Amino acid sequence: MSEDFAVVDPLLAEYAEIESALADPAVHADQARARSLGRRYAELGRIVAAYRAWRAAEEDAGAAAELAVEDPAFAEEVAPLREAADAAAESLRHVLVPRDPDDGRDVILEVKAGEGGEESALFAGDLLRMYLRFAERQGWSTQIIGATESDLGGYKDVSVAVKSRATDPAEGVWAHLKYEGGVHRVQRVPVTESQGRIHTSAAGVLVFPEVEDAGEIEIDPNDLRIDVYRSSGPGGQSVNTTDSAVRITHVPTQIVVSMQNEKSQLQNREQAMRVLRARLLAAQQEAAAAAAAQVRRSQVRTVDRSERIRTYNYPENRVADHRTGYKAYNLDQVLDGDLGPVIASAIELDEAERLAAAGG
Repeated sequence: MSEDFAVVDPLLAEYAEIESALADPAVHADQARARSLGRRYAELGRIVAAYRAWRAAEEDAGAAAELAVEDPAFAEEVAPLREAADAAAESLRHVLVPRDPDDGRDVILEVKAGEGGEESALFAGDLLRMYLRFAERQGWSTQIIGATESDLGGYKDVSVAVKSRATDPAEGVWAHLKYEGGVHRVQRVPVTESQGRIHTSAAGVLVFPEVEDAGEIEIDPNDLRIDVYRSSGPGGQSVNTTDSAVRITHVPTQIVVSMQNEKSQLQNREQAMRVLRARLLAAQQEAAAAAAAQVRRSQVRTVDRSERIRTYNYPENRVADHRTGYKAYNLDQVLDGDLGPVIASAIELDEAERLAAAGG
């Protein structure tokens, strides 16, 4: 085996061990462990497949070179086979770059109206619809777990849980939607504008990897301040005659989560805790990344949620991503869920940066 890829040896052994473990029915009695092993198996499967393809290409190129020494007729086959082996080696290098360990996680995505009043709230609704349509195209399931509507049918804020059944982390929800966090800017004539002038407004998107096991994030009940109040709808009118809405404040971090969509206080509390755990996990990860100088922060997905990442220009039917340079004139299709190429540009840039950081 080439010395360049000696690092694959322990991965091949791990792959075989997991394959054996997944064949044991006892392992599947613990669903969390089975799910974790399944994701790691899928991740290693990409490496194993790339490694085997490289070995086969190397053997073909080597055999052709040996035959060419004895029979010149084989000489013309050497160059293309060597190119194929080099391409296979490059593919193997790509899959060997460590992935984000959260790529296989589901997410909680929040869209919040920014400056711009009703127009911003309407744009937040457009973004929500875009993500729901994109999720549908991907075969993911979605659940709106919290929302505050505006008077004209937009959203002051809305939270949606997005889930996938994929076992390969590369196909995970977080692997795709983690790049969406930041400020999204819209340029268009607002429905509230009678003069026909183009306005610029914005909405913020927050994306958190969801905590799969409540025990993953330890929360001291004494650190929580829980307030209950009466649910309200657009314009502030009461939509519930009982104090079913819940606001949970995590005192040490001052993270606040409010939920009012469910009919019971218990249900709203459960949903609020679900979002709180996701936010606490994200906060822990960001703190760890900031404290460890050797951890490279992605230039595509930064922890600065005030970053303006994308502009949606209605008059020109244009969408532009300011991090990757991606630009296309099919905004209507993107807003209808055709978000794949935009996200792909972020994935490609991030993978190139990780490959460069790993020394090629």
